[in-house]
Amino acid sequence: MRILVVNPNTTASMTEKACLAARQVASESTEIIAVTSAHGPVSIEGYYDEAMSVPGMLQAIQAHQDFDAVVIACFDDTGLDAARCITDKPVIGIGEAAYRVASMLANKFSVVTTLSRSVPALEHNLLRYGMERQCIRVRASDIPVLELERDGSEAAHKIAQEIELAIRDDRAEAIVLGCAGMVDLAERLSAQFSIPVLDGVTCAVSLCESLVRLKVKTTRQGGYAPPPTEKMTASALHATGCQATD
Repeated sequence: MRILVVNPNTTASMTEKACLAARQVASESTEIIAVTSAHGPVSIEGYYDEAMSVPGMLQAIQAHQDFDAVVIACFDDTGLDAARCITDKPVIGIGEAAYRVASMLANKFSVVTTLSRSVPALEHNLLRYGMERQCIRVRASDIPVLELERDGSEAAHKIAQEIELAIRDDRAEAIVLGCAGMVDLAERLSAQFSIPVLDGVTCAVSLCESLVRLKVKTTRQGGYAPPPTEKMTASALHATGCQATD
């Protein structure tokens, strides 16, 4: 099985972080192919960045057709519907994946994301997925996405503080980390707070494996019907392949 993990922004260090996290949960026989978008914003923080990142992300998927499923490694689920139009393979956004898993582990959960400008987009997605009753609140830690990549950053401490508030004030029973750049924090924060702290990359990879084993594909009817082929373009992208191990 081959899972394509696409980072819609152009920061390669975030792609590598997502790739390593994906390998940790993938089956031994699953190969993770991690791809960084060739063009677009260096981080995705709000509506404008999201719109600017979609063309590069779609081109990344088109340029790497030898896969069994796709993970969109941006918590905004950037271009998710468009991606489902260009392949019949399962396409999972890490935001939706984390929400679905959280809903099966807890009655109520809160999301801890980066900047305040990102909150409305996540709230809209929760409404779209029908998850607004189980998500108590989307909290902003006011940490820029790229701060998560900087050595010596206070980002992890600020995220932990926000989780503490979510447990105390929201009465959250689980936490969803609202950025792919937080992927390496989930396990430690789960242990620190003794509740599920979920990262969307690992949730999405696990769901992809399940869908592939079920031998199901994305519908070609209605909104996910393929677009006219003359509208499609592709560009050369840099890809990092890594074989998952236990």
